Amino acid sequence: MASCGGIGMASAASGLLLTPNATATAKTSINMAFFPSKINNNNNNLRLVVRAAEEASAAETTPATTTAAPEGGEAPKPKPPPIGPKRGAKVKILRRESYWYNSYGSVVTVDQDPKTRYPVVVRFNKVNYANVSTNNYALDEIEEVK
Repeated sequence: MASCGGIGMASAASGLLLTPNATATAKTSINMAFFPSKINNNNNNLRLVVRAAEEASAAETTPATTTAAPEGGEAPKPKPPPIGPKRGAKVKILRRESYWYNSYGSVVTVDQDPKTRYPVVVRFNKVNYANVSTNNYALDEIEEVK
């Protein structure tokens, strides 16, 4: 049986787990875990994972029903209107090189990020040569059908 870098298989999967749950004055609990690392056969490396979670007390939280004006006096910006067709809408494909050109499909999702190149995911009833029934399209490559 082969060993991994001089350490047995039982110790390769084990790690040292410390959970002191130390509480600071700001009510922050900290959990720590040490895991051995096997990078470049160097057994002296340890990976430290520290997670801190802040607990909010009931006195510090404000009710969701009250709305306070921001410090600048400005109202929060309203959400921009959604782009593209709604989910479930029927669309016609205008991309000439697409397998489903001049076919109709239904919108699965629309990515609202304006930097996305092909934000509209369309599902079709028939599959293409690769046995795929969905594809992404740009907003100018589809036409919503009423």
